[in-house]
Amino acid sequence: MGHGFGQLYKLRGIITYRLSPFELKAFSGLFSHGIPNTLRRIREEILYVVPPLAIGYVVYDQVEKEHMRLMRKNPADYENDQ
Repeated sequence: MGHGFGQLYKLRGIITYRLSPFELKAFSGLFSHGIPNTLRRIREEILYVVPPLAIGYVVYDQVEKEHMRLMRKNPADYENDQ
């Protein structure tokens, strides 16, 4: 292959690409592209995530309330105890 962009070379069938640390901008576009992209992705997926979670919470809450109601003792069963 030879040397060129980023010291491109071939070693035993493996192509390796390298960039100088001075060429790399790890956080470029974080605020201008990253935050809006994150908000857009959340807005697109919220309708797929929230309804099942809400349904699951409602079902769990109702089952717990019913379980607590069934576990209570009936005071009428113990009126004649002395």
